[in-house]
Amino acid sequence: MCRVVDLKQAVLAKNDRAADTLRAGLAARGTTVVNLLSSPGSGKTALLERELGLARERSVPVAALTADLATENDAARLARSGVPVKQILTDGLCHLEAGMLARHLEGWLPDAARLLFVENVGNLVCPASYDLGETLRVVLASVTEGEDKPLKYPTAFGLAHLVVVTKTDIAEAVEFDEPEFRANVERVNPGVEVVLTSARRGLGLGTLLDRALAAADGAPVHTPVMAREPHGHDHGHTHDHADGAGVLTQPHS
Repeated sequence: MCRVVDLKQAVLAKNDRAADTLRAGLAARGTTVVNLLSSPGSGKTALLERELGLARERSVPVAALTADLATENDAARLARSGVPVKQILTDGLCHLEAGMLARHLEGWLPDAARLLFVENVGNLVCPASYDLGETLRVVLASVTEGEDKPLKYPTAFGLAHLVVVTKTDIAEAVEFDEPEFRANVERVNPGVEVVLTSARRGLGLGTLLDRALAAADGAPVHTPVMAREPHGHDHGHTHDHADGAGVLTQPHS
């Protein structure tokens, strides 16, 4: 008898186990992960740089890890905030996985880090199915991307705990229809909060940090209606990485 094995589901299940292990290890340290997802060019690096700088001003111990297929440009930008930053180069892989994240955190993540911001690879398809051990999953979209973005990427937006709109300083110029965008978000993720921001003008600055700190303090986060299981994405490829078990279990001093 021939048994059919769904390799994609096996890889995702393995990632979920690694994510649960990582989440537990980080929780023991007192560190909360914020996973940032968006399309390329959404402005998430610019917004994150401002949020990290604000965290430093408020004496909130944070760190950031940013992932790209190539170059360390984003890490250099984020490092200007003065907080610990590390770059992951994925060598063509279109998303991060929990085991990858765990390996890069080992021996690097500062003991005092209360929040770890992870800037995922610019992509709203592959990263949507991969839990990174986060407590808060944030999906960002710029006003230039169109009001139907949530409908085009329902899994990414449907699993978000928070949706952030960026570059609102040019919303009028690009004729961004905010009510329509909000309605489309509501269709795929009823009840999720939508925050308007402009890194250039400081609009909404600090909201992401505040929501992350609230989650770290145990405040309930939005529960998406879309179930996480079974995973329904077809990425067209699979990757086998180590689970990352037993990582980062030392508590804060």
